[in-house]
Amino acid sequence: MILLISILFLPIGVSVLLALVGMAYFSFYLEAVFLFFLSDLLYGVKEARLFNVVFVSFIAALICFIILELLKKKLRLHRQ
Repeated sequence: MILLISILFLPIGVSVLLALVGMAYFSFYLEAVFLFFLSDLLYGVKEARLFNVVFVSFIAALICFIILELLKKKLRLHRQ
């Protein structure tokens, strides 16, 4: 709920920080990826530098999620 409220009302930096902390702390935090998809649906515009892709934060969150899931065994924040 906190991440949803931050995506809707707070600057993107706060949301990114909360999502990264959540992805590192919880074992499978796919909610962050879905919420950034919601963010792109609500606030996304075409990015000319990235071949007119609208879902920039969704793609970035998905890449971060995959990388963190692959490296999670080596992170100290991972709950076992």
